[in-house]
Amino acid sequence: MQKFLTIGIAFFILTQIHAQQKFNGINANLSNIFQLSDAKTRSISPENFNGEKGKGGMATTGTGSGPSRDLGQGWKVSPSVVIKSKTTYTVAEIDGSGSIQHIWMTPTGNWRFSILRFYWDDETTPSVEVPVGDFFGMGWGKYAPLNSLAVTVNPGSAFNCYWPMPFRKKCRITMENIADEDMVLYYQVDYILTDVSADAAYFHAQFRRTNPLPYKTDYTLVDGIKGKGQYVGTYMAWGVHNNGWWGEGEIKFFMDGDTQYPTICGTGTEDYFCGSYDFDTRKKNAAGVDEVNYTEFSTAYTGLHQVIRGDGHYQMAQRFGLYRWHITDPIRFEKDLRVTIQALGWRDGGRYLPLKDDISSTVFWYQTEPHNAFPKLPTKDELEVN
Repeated sequence: MQKFLTIGIAFFILTQIHAQQKFNGINANLSNIFQLSDAKTRSISPENFNGEKGKGGMATTGTGSGPSRDLGQGWKVSPSVVIKSKTTYTVAEIDGSGSIQHIWMTPTGNWRFSILRFYWDDETTPSVEVPVGDFFGMGWGKYAPLNSLAVTVNPGSAFNCYWPMPFRKKCRITMENIADEDMVLYYQVDYILTDVSADAAYFHAQFRRTNPLPYKTDYTLVDGIKGKGQYVGTYMAWGVHNNGWWGEGEIKFFMDGDTQYPTICGTGTEDYFCGSYDFDTRKKNAAGVDEVNYTEFSTAYTGLHQVIRGDGHYQMAQRFGLYRWHITDPIRFEKDLRVTIQALGWRDGGRYLPLKDDISSTVFWYQTEPHNAFPKLPTKDELEVN
């Protein structure tokens, strides 16, 4: 009897382990693409506003009504939506548990004047609040190719996001058009309906801008994060107001009760973004003279993907777009997190020069809920790139 009881307990334990290990489909990658899952794949777009099974391509009216007038239903009748000036449009609303797996969109108009917000479960304040351009690494409002694991931006302005975003009860994504003009939005939100594990945290993203940065003041990328989680990414749109090099400043991560001094302190801005020596490369021109130039790069985890050099006329400012994804090295915190970065150049005598630059940032992290409410988003005039 004891033998059969032991076998029965062992079988029960193995069954439970198997059940716990059942693949929920969220963390899909090349190493497990062969694995079966009970997750249900769905997609929301202007051709299927609610992601319903068997309900795509049924529109009879939409922005494609004119071109499809001779073909009728099923022939690209509703490929996009118009978001009126000063209105908010619900991009996606999903009930149940699951995960956003991919977002594609291409918005018209001023990318700083289109505000993305994500709400998880029953939240009344957003976990994501970012201008659409900055969310996808295009904070200066101009296209630049970006090729990374988490975000890709492809010709001519195709924004793609691959951050996994699990939720347990509900997901709501909105786009607010704060511009004086209407805008057109093409979009697709790909997601799965599935069980979400107990250790899955919620995705967050927050935008900030300071222009100009006060003298001898650190730029704050984020503060007020409370709870347990991990910091996973930084995008910065950095506008330089001085001549010379601008990236000597150190990034600092204050976590779990740190006060004056941080637990993590970087060695320089270009070092944090995994470059070196001012992102410069040297080559000889046609006259055989050495030229030193900023060199754009875009890789899986980090990049200086955008360098705006100015045209020598009205567009004079040097501007830079940089990203750093902490995918293999997330910065984990137990209770709280604050992140700052210095803006430093050089003055005569080999001394640092605190800069008063135009700095914008979007930071990405996962954490347990509830989260603290974000600072008030800058006004339209404060958001504008000029």
